[in-house]
Amino acid sequence: MPIESGSCASARQAKQKRKSHSLSIRRTNSSEQERAGLQRDMLEGQDSKLPSSVRNTLLELFGQIEREFENLYIENLELRREIDTLNERLAAEGQTIDGAELSKGQLKTKASHSTSQLSQKLKTTYKASTSKIVSSFKTTTSRAICQLVKEYVGHRDGIWDVSVAKTQPVVLGTASADHTALLWSIETGKCLVKYVGHVGSVNSIKFHPTEQVALTASGDQTAHIWRYIVQLPTPQPTADCNQMSGEDEVEFSDKDEPDGDGDGSSDCPTVRGPLTSLKSHQGVVIAADWLVGGKQAVTASWDRTANLYDVETSELVHSLTGHDQELTHCCTHPTQRLVVTSSRDTTFRLWDFRDPSIHSVNVFQGHTDTVTSAVFTVGDNVVSGSDDRTVKVWDLKNMRSPIATIRTDSAVNRINVCVGQRIIALPHDNRQVRLFDMSGVRLARLPRSNRQGHRRMVCCSAWSEDHPICNLFTCGFDRQAIGWNINIPALLQEK
Repeated sequence: MPIESGSCASARQAKQKRKSHSLSIRRTNSSEQERAGLQRDMLEGQDSKLPSSVRNTLLELFGQIEREFENLYIENLELRREIDTLNERLAAEGQTIDGAELSKGQLKTKASHSTSQLSQKLKTTYKASTSKIVSSFKTTTSRAICQLVKEYVGHRDGIWDVSVAKTQPVVLGTASADHTALLWSIETGKCLVKYVGHVGSVNSIKFHPTEQVALTASGDQTAHIWRYIVQLPTPQPTADCNQMSGEDEVEFSDKDEPDGDGDGSSDCPTVRGPLTSLKSHQGVVIAADWLVGGKQAVTASWDRTANLYDVETSELVHSLTGHDQELTHCCTHPTQRLVVTSSRDTTFRLWDFRDPSIHSVNVFQGHTDTVTSAVFTVGDNVVSGSDDRTVKVWDLKNMRSPIATIRTDSAVNRINVCVGQRIIALPHDNRQVRLFDMSGVRLARLPRSNRQGHRRMVCCSAWSEDHPICNLFTCGFDRQAIGWNINIPALLQEK
């Protein structure tokens, strides 16, 4: 009989607790609108430089945080009451079971076990709730700073490289495994020119520093120099792709990729042949770039060499040998006669042509897998990315060890540095694009959802610092390039 009455009492107590808990939640919900109104009035009375939309978003987020913690506090109180009740029941059972007394050690063991279970439940609830809040906050903030502006769809196979013209009119160039290179209007997303001179995959594209001329490298063992003439169409209003979805990460299948059969490149003007063809390699030409001034060009090949050419005569000036395996990329310094080549042999090499009579070479070792790219920054720094999932920042005056190392969760492809702001864009095999500063601090991750972002490996990134609409471009093996607007002042302020 005492046990039955105790059970009835426990049932009544539990019922009262549930009733009290529901009343507390109703009181919380009923006061939310009043609290939100008061907070808005307080914010409006403050002198703030934040836009009203950002302030409202922050208000909603902090309101969610307050409600979550209030609910956690109420649940915490209920759990503590349950612990006390359980301890009382254990003590009562210790006095009545078969008239035998349980030792203090046994009671302590049972009580500790039950308390541990409830404490673990509380911790799990707390972590899940706060993690959800923080994730929501980070996602919203990232989307406010990094917005998808335009998608460039028209290739029939993956896009290996993306580049932005250095002269007016400013256009976007893409190089694809479908054997073509396309030029695009950045503002409208319309294809302006199609180059079809190669008979193999087009692996890279770079624009001449002063003329409307492009340099492309191909799997047909050549690099082509070709001229283009474009007339930009009238820009149309751009839809805000950032508002298309509120989800952060989903899985995709091949059927989600852009339909190549409905591309917009079939009716654009076509350039069928080059002005000059560079033909000294015995393997795939994986990359090419212009030296400062545009009178010479350098190519990198799977035949383990890099070649330096005179553009006007197409003659081979230097053959750069030394890498033990296939080359993966080459890049030139924006103001000096310096070239950096990267390779599958886990190294990258710096070639110095500032003295016309002799060229020197320096070898950088530090990666444990293929170096996918190495690029120059302003000053004496080189940034390298690798399949070993790291990015390293190097000082050209001290080649023995990097001055900063960025560790990631996926292989890194062709990186690019925003020279003016010293921000590195990292395209990954896992479809992500992340932004870091030169000291290795992560600044942002470009948003991905079920309706925006890349659906397959991101191959390359390219900054265009002065463009008013898009200042970062990415391309991937999902056959599309994407233009992003990165609010750099806000990004650096977040840091």
